[in-house]
Amino acid sequence: MNIPKHPTLIRRSLQARQKQLQANGPLLAASLVTIRRACGNPNCRCARGQKHPGHYLTWKIKGKTHTAYVPVDLLPQVKTWTQEHRRIKQLVRELTQLSLALIKTHVTAKRRRRARS
Repeated sequence: MNIPKHPTLIRRSLQARQKQLQANGPLLAASLVTIRRACGNPNCRCARGQKHPGHYLTWKIKGKTHTAYVPVDLLPQVKTWTQEHRRIKQLVRELTQLSLALIKTHVTAKRRRRARS
């Protein structure tokens, strides 16, 4: 992300990202993973190497990983929920960078204003 040098431009970038911060729907702070497994039936195709896909959510609570099975009919919704979380998380990172840049440019901007007076 390019961070502008001038405080006014930084404020504009901050305001633009703050408008985008509203969630477009539910969000889910988890990772969606696909695991291929064998069912155990010796006559099934998975016994010959073509394993069955299973979709799971993984997330951490107090450093411990938790998982939950995602049914196939919910898969598109869950994907959008996890993508929405990633989008919001990226926006928060950018807001943090811009806010820090605004703090860092505060002193130089103040000196510039004094020099003009």
